[in-house]
Amino acid sequence: MKVILLVIGKTDATYLQEGIVEYQKRLKHYIPFELKVIPGIKRKKNLTEYMQKKREGELILHQLNNTAEVILLDEKGKSLSSKDFSSYIEKKMVSGIKELVFIIGGPYGFAKEVYDKAQQKISLSKMTFSHQMARLVFMEQLYRSFTILKGEPYHHD
Repeated sequence: MKVILLVIGKTDATYLQEGIVEYQKRLKHYIPFELKVIPGIKRKKNLTEYMQKKREGELILHQLNNTAEVILLDEKGKSLSSKDFSSYIEKKMVSGIKELVFIIGGPYGFAKEVYDKAQQKISLSKMTFSHQMARLVFMEQLYRSFTILKGEPYHHD
């Protein structure tokens, strides 16, 4: 199984970029992982929130294979502990899915069409993170899930 993290817009902050690169290196020891960045849409005066979500949605849907399982990282999604998330990943791995795509949307969330395409929504926290910070948090949790599955001494109860 390949895991893809699909995001809108580049990561600007150097400290976040460095963390993302670090977890990309760590993840390659466990699973094929790819971070796909869709260029952000510049907010114009005449571009409404709805129009921006619609345009981002079109770009997101264009990146998805028909066979991919799509999971939205969404504040209204299901909350999982780190151990529950590792079990979730394990179930997906043994289910025969070839591509598991997690998506972090733009600043206004997702278009209806993207919600319709998704099989599930997962929340990273009840707290709100910047979209750039959410990337690093997700990648760390994905890495943590593999260390839990392998019984490695990274996660402590």
